[in-house]
Amino acid sequence: MEIIISSNSSKPIYEQISSQIKAMVMSGKLQPGDPIPSMRALAKIIHVSVITVQKAYEELQREGFIETTVGRGSFISAHHRDVIQEEHQRRMEEHLRLAVEAARMSGTTLEELIRLLEMCYKEDGQ
Repeated sequence: MEIIISSNSSKPIYEQISSQIKAMVMSGKLQPGDPIPSMRALAKIIHVSVITVQKAYEELQREGFIETTVGRGSFISAHHRDVIQEEHQRRMEEHLRLAVEAARMSGTTLEELIRLLEMCYKEDGQ
C-alpha cells in the first residue's frame, strides 16, 4: 500500500492518509478483508508520527471503511459497500452542484443542463 504525503498540501497529513486509503477502497484496489499496515508500521514507512496515523485510522473506522480488532490489526471493512455507495453519491452531488453553479452563471436553463447531462451520460457509457 503506497501512501504519498505532500508537505505542500493544505490538507492535514491524517486527511491525506485517510483520503488515499478511501480512494484505494473506492477504486477496488483494496478489497473487503484486506489487511492494512499497523499504525506503527505505516507511521514508520511514511515518516510521520503514530498519533497522526492513529487519527487517520480513527476517521476511517468512524466512516466505516476499516475495522480494527485488538491483537489482529486493521482490515478493510466487509460492510463498506454501502459506505462506498454513499461516498460515490456525495462526490456526484458535489460535482453536480459545481455544474449547476456554472450553468446558472452562464444563463443555461435547467432543460439545457439536463440535456447536456444526458448527452454526457450516454456518451461516456457506451
